[in-house]
Amino acid sequence: MDPRLLRTLISVARWESFSGAAEELGYTQSAVSQQIAALEAELGLPLLRRRPVRLTEAGARLLEHAGPLLLRIEAARADVRRAAAAPAHRLTIAASPLAVTPSVAGRLARARAAQPRLHVELKTAGRDGAATEVAAGRAELGLADGITAPSDPLRLPDTGPMTALGIAEEELVVALPPDHPLAGRSGLRLADLADAAWLQTSSCPLERLRQLVGDGFRHGLAYAGDDVHTVLNLVRAGHGLTLLPASVGEGVPLLGPRLVHRVELLHGALPGGPAAQVRDALAARPEAG
Repeated sequence: MDPRLLRTLISVARWESFSGAAEELGYTQSAVSQQIAALEAELGLPLLRRRPVRLTEAGARLLEHAGPLLLRIEAARADVRRAAAAPAHRLTIAASPLAVTPSVAGRLARARAAQPRLHVELKTAGRDGAATEVAAGRAELGLADGITAPSDPLRLPDTGPMTALGIAEEELVVALPPDHPLAGRSGLRLADLADAAWLQTSSCPLERLRQLVGDGFRHGLAYAGDDVHTVLNLVRAGHGLTLLPASVGEGVPLLGPRLVHRVELLHGALPGGPAAQVRDALAARPEAG
């Protein structure tokens, strides 16, 4: 299956328009139409209804596979290039918003001090985005964080061969408005808060809480950003509760169930050199925080 045709299908589905896809991809509208027709001929099924432009059931199923397939192809290219690349003195790290805990930041500082000529760029990506950036070769290392049971790995997208190593775990706190009746407690259990309104955030998705704990966790406000100060301001204003790593510093300790904030270091094949040395420094000694 031609990756170029899959990219065209994704673009048409996103725009719900052949002309919109043509403009995005730099093709003529007739070229887009021909590529979709070629894909439909290969599969022997209609993938799109034309007026208006909508995915058929078969098209929707193919679209579910298209993104992961293209990512795996991109990851394979990047993995081969990494294996043959000469060590460089530039390093890009893709990190999800709460992955750079004090412990991780300290280890990164020690790694940089040991390699003063190394230029490091740290860029923010979502948890899944950190894995995608590494798989696609746009970052040598990734740092992904999430809520999980102690020592349980994070659920990351399938991006092909990639090492994911837990490098930090810390306790969680429940962030509450200052005037909340439970704000003065020495500890809280999630079962006591299942009927409360909760923020929907990338760092504390409600579906993950329901998977780990059970039903409840009423939807409050959805925040699609990644700034922790905004999250805390929303909590203080009463838009909903959330869970945060204890190092953030505001909240009541979570007593049960036993959950932690986990950080994982992600990387593909790395040639010996600066990137591998930073990896070793970050992975050196898992510790709280």
